[in-house]
Amino acid sequence: MAVAHDLDARPTPQTVPSHRTGRRGSWFTAFAYLALILGGVVMITPFIWMISTSLKPAADIFKPDFFPAHPTLDNYTQVLTRTLFPRWYLNSLIVATLSTVSVAFFDTLGGYVFAKFDFPLKNVIFVLILSTLMVPTEMLVIPWYTMATQWGWADTYWGLAFPGLITATGLFLMRQFMQGVPNELLDAARIDGLSEFGLFWRIAVPLVKPAIAALCIFNFLGNWNAFIWPLIVTSKREMLTLPVGLSFFSSEAGSDWHLIMTGATLSTVPLLIVFFLFQRQIIRGIALTGLKS
Repeated sequence: MAVAHDLDARPTPQTVPSHRTGRRGSWFTAFAYLALILGGVVMITPFIWMISTSLKPAADIFKPDFFPAHPTLDNYTQVLTRTLFPRWYLNSLIVATLSTVSVAFFDTLGGYVFAKFDFPLKNVIFVLILSTLMVPTEMLVIPWYTMATQWGWADTYWGLAFPGLITATGLFLMRQFMQGVPNELLDAARIDGLSEFGLFWRIAVPLVKPAIAALCIFNFLGNWNAFIWPLIVTSKREMLTLPVGLSFFSSEAGSDWHLIMTGATLSTVPLLIVFFLFQRQIIRGIALTGLKS
């Protein structure tokens, strides 16, 4: 018994951290940070060059100076006063905002219905909706254009926005998140007399706000950069969106690279502002979208 007691009293060996392992970890971390910094520099250099060129006079465009020696805002004055850039900005803002508000409401509502209600052929209908994701946009523009011309939607904000008012991607995303809303909480509120729409608006929506924020940001950016459909459905220069207007402006400006870079900067700045203001929501939305099953 004494021998057994002495054996139990022996100190258990502890794993001593290896200095080699610690050095390898520190070297790997340093290499990872260095690679990320170099990748960030490579990615941001074209943007800095674009902004720098937009601040250069026409005579300094082909000089090897990375930053302008004599910065000027005359290029921005010319682009904003002699072209339709302000109107194109307004068109893109209206279309992107209208589509984002519609997607945020209808996709969230549809996701709630598919997640919390049982009705005949629910799964079949949901699969049919998801199957539209396999159809390329280039195949959809023909029926869209036929609808827009027959119903008088060409060269209108409604004609620009209606293909993106409800999206299958957003419906799928919100259904996945709505499935995580506790049914017990909804049943308790239903017993208290809350209506079905009240359950959706007052109970479910506040619980999935991160997903709605991510959906709104991605949808706004996608509609802001949309090119193919606005190019097809618009014929008046006053109704062009910013990407389409920038392409026409680039072809008309010819070799005036300082003006082309100015227009490109004006079209990129809003996206940079959205990213810097909502980068946490964007990263969180990507993480949630990847982890939610």
